[in-house]
Amino acid sequence: MTDLDPRTLRALVRAMPKAELHLHLDGSLRVETALDIARTRGVDAPRTYAGMRKVLVGPEQSEDQAQLLLAFDLPIALMQDGEAIERMTADLVEDKAFDNVRYTEIRWAPLLHTARGLSGRRVVEVVSRGAAEAGRRHGVEVRLIATLMRSHEPEANLAFVRDLEASGIPDGLVAVDVAGQEGRFPDPERHRAALDLAREIGLHVTLHAGEWGGASQVRRALALDPERIAHGPLAIDDPDLVRELIARGVWLDLCPTSNVQASIVPSLEAHPLQRLMRAGVRVTLNTDDLTVSDVTLSEEYTRAVERIGVTLPELWALDLVALEAAFCDELTRARLLAAFRAWGAGIPELEQA
Repeated sequence: MTDLDPRTLRALVRAMPKAELHLHLDGSLRVETALDIARTRGVDAPRTYAGMRKVLVGPEQSEDQAQLLLAFDLPIALMQDGEAIERMTADLVEDKAFDNVRYTEIRWAPLLHTARGLSGRRVVEVVSRGAAEAGRRHGVEVRLIATLMRSHEPEANLAFVRDLEASGIPDGLVAVDVAGQEGRFPDPERHRAALDLAREIGLHVTLHAGEWGGASQVRRALALDPERIAHGPLAIDDPDLVRELIARGVWLDLCPTSNVQASIVPSLEAHPLQRLMRAGVRVTLNTDDLTVSDVTLSEEYTRAVERIGVTLPELWALDLVALEAAFCDELTRARLLAAFRAWGAGIPELEQA
């Protein structure tokens, strides 16, 4: 909600230095790169820009989470060799830099990219290299989150984390996540051993929850003591859960456009982002996927103001608290917070934040 005209609002948000914590690599492929990888690897895929884009971009609204996840099938097929994965990582960092995203956490599931002989650890290494080099070139701080799929056997996820323990954690990897179809695999408890070991070796823990099953799935995720939960907007429906999230200081990394796509909420206007904020739940604002959701972070921020009703001071506060929630070292956090606050100083529209 703002008195600024739409053009001025968009320009302000575009110029704003931003932080993004919930961003999937395999949901953020450039169409041009996907076309080239499909052609050079012989992957069965569209050969025109329009055709490829139609496959990579998810529907504006799916029947449910499971249908939306079908948009990831082709990206995963394209991401099966180190060169392709490293290139796609560098593309994403560059795209984020263009949108003035100065800190980002990129997540993906390493074990989904082993069909042509890569190990899970090797997948992490090539993403790490691509992210680090592109981050240095474009002035973006990048951290990585390895996702453990709900559909994978617990032993496979545990073996992946054990390999990290034995061989050392690759540069930039800061956390593990659990994600995938909640309807088919509703209980994340089956992956507790992998999450517990990840904590022991110094990694943070976040879980996807509430893309299916509403508030009860968020409560299930809380049983595994995550620091942050990806999604979970319908926690707003359970006042006791809201109080527990506040008391435990657990963050919800919200993605309104994606939540509409997955039919978690019927529209952006109905998204509980602002209600959760004003209730005292710690939340951040993210895209989920640059390509599947067909939205930049600047566009997501603008929609939050124009369609959800977030005020500009609230939006700026959301941007700053994303750095507080970030899985980065304290020196990086302090440096980025100082730079963000220096940028925002003296801008009247933000001064209440």
